[in-house]
Amino acid sequence: MLRNGPSGMDWNSGRLYRFSPMRQVFAIARDFLNNIGLRRRHAGKISTIAQLGDFTATRAAFVSQKTLYGYVQTRMGMNYAKNFQDEVFLASLNIAKMHVFAACLSDLAIYTVAEALHGARISHETCRAIARHCFRSAIEENEKFAPTERWASDAISEFDTRLMDTIWEFGALKPENFTRSPLALVRWSPIAPELKRHDTEIVENSIKFAWLEVREEFRRRVDRQAIASEAAP
Repeated sequence: MLRNGPSGMDWNSGRLYRFSPMRQVFAIARDFLNNIGLRRRHAGKISTIAQLGDFTATRAAFVSQKTLYGYVQTRMGMNYAKNFQDEVFLASLNIAKMHVFAACLSDLAIYTVAEALHGARISHETCRAIARHCFRSAIEENEKFAPTERWASDAISEFDTRLMDTIWEFGALKPENFTRSPLALVRWSPIAPELKRHDTEIVENSIKFAWLEVREEFRRRVDRQAIASEAAP
């Protein structure tokens, strides 16, 4: 059921094993959210680039956690809590959660910038710069939890390449542009390949559905005029 691999995140502390199994599951899930910067979710207007970046990072963290843990829990059933006492499983989950987080961040950073600046007279170069800033800030903030030495640099390099092919006026606004996160969720989830083959469509749809609420919230809260004014040269 598991994919083996080293982990650079020391979140498997001894104190967790003193919890009952289900309390342990919730504690580890809570630690994950804290580790990758999911702070209290504000409901006010998003009117600055800093707030846009915060929204992007926190919602990417939330969606990656929700879908990854949900898939693993569904596949493992009654053994879900028990496996949180298995070091191999924990190492595999550590690797998965950071890769899925980076993929979610990639999809959402492009969308939020495109949505916030849609219709404004902002150059593609500026759009790329803002998206790159949001992505790099979130990745670098969590680099200490990286599962490998090259996790951060590889994620940033792949995102930079993606930005060069982004069509800001059209493609970046479409749900179909959320391509990295569904693939990463299937690829990195610590589930046996022979099982994943039967799950691919359902798992990919689970994260696509999760993005619906995030996009709706962003459209409701974003102050396009304020962000465009800040982005303008």
